[in-house]
Amino acid sequence: MLKTFLGAGFGVSMLILFSCSPANKASVAEKVEAAKEAEAPAVPVTAKDAFWPMYTSARKNWSTDFVLLRLTSKKIPGFKNEGGKAALWEATFASPGRQEYRTYSYAIAACKPDIYKGVVVGRSMPWGGATRDVMPIQISEFNVDSDAAYKTAAADAAAWRAKHPDKELTTFQLGNAYQFQTPVWHLMWGDKKSGYVAFVDATTGKVLKNGAEAAKANHRAGM
Repeated sequence: MLKTFLGAGFGVSMLILFSCSPANKASVAEKVEAAKEAEAPAVPVTAKDAFWPMYTSARKNWSTDFVLLRLTSKKIPGFKNEGGKAALWEATFASPGRQEYRTYSYAIAACKPDIYKGVVVGRSMPWGGATRDVMPIQISEFNVDSDAAYKTAAADAAAWRAKHPDKELTTFQLGNAYQFQTPVWHLMWGDKKSGYVAFVDATTGKVLKNGAEAAKANHRAGM
């Protein structure tokens, strides 16, 4: 009986030691953290928060010579894009070596039937190279995140937006074209016929071109 008691006591001690071991504590902590993340509601993210997972996926699984052409905010039903953050971001990457481009997307949540959570890779398409209107964006020049760009543009457009409270943000995109010296954030409230446009330098954060007339000029130019 004494042996049985000692054996049982030894087993209990081992269980206590195992449960208190650093490795087991780490495992429990990881599970708790994963459970918290699963319970936490999905919220819109900035462009950079979405860009890096897409960039990593492209570099790891597609090509190492690709360049960024565009980064655009999109919507997911049930979520509100605001403050320069979006529920879905799309990045267009192009590979000079492969002469093709692909559109990657990053979504904070799934929405059947077309939107999947996380990074989704689009089909490869032929690419003829850069043009005057669509030029590569140097990552080193992509300093200003979408929330900062929005804050600057919204302040710039404040007076116009006060007069047109029904006009929502319809365009929010990072791009690079010949008319500017650096990549720019392109924001537009309303539409090209009746709207307000602001171009924010993605390197310095300064407004380069703005106003209702800028929107009309873009409309006349077919942009």
